[in-house]
Amino acid sequence: MSFEPLFSFLIIPTPLGLAVFAFVLVFGLFAQMRVSSAYNKNSRIGSRGRITGREAAEAIMRRAGIRDVEIVPINGHLTDHYDPTNKRLALSRENYQGTSLAALGVAAHEAGHAIQHKIGHRALKTRMALVPVTMISSKLLPFVLIAGIFFQAGGGIFIDIGIILYAILTAFHLITLPVEFDASRRAKIELAGLGIIERDEVGGVTETLNAAALTYVAAFVGSLLHLIALLALRRS
Repeated sequence: MSFEPLFSFLIIPTPLGLAVFAFVLVFGLFAQMRVSSAYNKNSRIGSRGRITGREAAEAIMRRAGIRDVEIVPINGHLTDHYDPTNKRLALSRENYQGTSLAALGVAAHEAGHAIQHKIGHRALKTRMALVPVTMISSKLLPFVLIAGIFFQAGGGIFIDIGIILYAILTAFHLITLPVEFDASRRAKIELAGLGIIERDEVGGVTETLNAAALTYVAAFVGSLLHLIALLALRRS
């Protein structure tokens, strides 16, 4: 679970564009605040089983018959992610060693991605295929932003570029939603099924994962609204 989905904001020089930018900015900040609040709260609540995030991820993958995925600690805060190319599950040190409800939720979520990879989850495969073009689009957007002042005087070329880039980003963020929601669903089922957490501890895990999911929703809504604003500008 990367808690830092791609946010690429383009200030479109129209009343609608400025309104979209303001809304997306506020929504994105709210989502990030929810993640921080939920994670900080549940990172202070230790699980009764005292199982670490690493142990939880390993147990979940072992149950699914996954034995070729390396679990490694990495630096940074909420930098946890699953790398399907190298079959590596990376957990931030606080979640790798931690036994809190937040740590277990994040670790189990990443293990959920490993399970998706093993079973050939269709949405995950589609998302992986979109990663290269999405990264290129994200890198191009700053140049489009600089050129934005010429949108209305450039014969529509910059608008068309912006539409293409945001269409790609929107598609990527849209397909990311079912991937992340499914991984969180699997996380809660596996943690409870393996007895890693007790029934009354599920709430803390759910709160952490739901807050994280909001950042992906914000990323999708942001891309979609910018795309709509550009399409409106193209028609004008």
